[in-house]
Amino acid sequence: VKSEGPKLVPFFKATCVYFVLWLPTSSPSWFSALIKCLPIFCLWVFLLAHGINFLVAHRSANRILAGLIFSAVGDAFLIWQEQGYFVHGLLMFAITHILYSSAFGMKPLDLKAGFVMTLVSSFCYTFLYYYLSGPFTYLVAVYIALIGFMGWRAIAGVQLCNDLWTWTKLSACIGAVLFMVSDLTIAVNKFCFPVPYSRAIIMATYYAAQMLIALSAVESRDEEDFKKR
Repeated sequence: VKSEGPKLVPFFKATCVYFVLWLPTSSPSWFSALIKCLPIFCLWVFLLAHGINFLVAHRSANRILAGLIFSAVGDAFLIWQEQGYFVHGLLMFAITHILYSSAFGMKPLDLKAGFVMTLVSSFCYTFLYYYLSGPFTYLVAVYIALIGFMGWRAIAGVQLCNDLWTWTKLSACIGAVLFMVSDLTIAVNKFCFPVPYSRAIIMATYYAAQMLIALSAVESRDEEDFKKR
């Protein structure tokens, strides 16, 4: 907390600015896009503050940074989603999940977690399917598969039963779950029915998810111990 906390202060301030201003979504503008993306920009700075050498040496860190970049572009597109840019935002976040999955890696495999995540993803898509039409029938299916895969790889890293876990792995796991909650809320609110306080739920879980995933990239001695084990 002492080492990483101060680096996250700009992120918390930017998040507060977003919620305090609470700019209406009915009148999208470049200013509202900037305010929405500002916390993600701060997470770029958070990772860059660890040094270029750190990002170059750690594959997971540079891929998470790339994922944050695509996330910011996706956020900007979603500001104008009513003007036809929703699919563009969906594509940017699909790339983000691919990058995050790559950052989390395929070890340990943990097929049980993969099976559970497959069931959860299938249930979510089955629920949404009756409300989908046209290209979204397929686009949403692909997107759910990608975010479900990302969630599997994040959850698989936390082996509590074998005591092979670190706070960075736990951070990635919680972040991935919150990301799925945020995206599911978006889907239900857009395609199914209005969700009370949807915007607050979506953005609070989204910002928390991105912060935790960014934290998971931080190099620590615990991570080295995990690899040795």
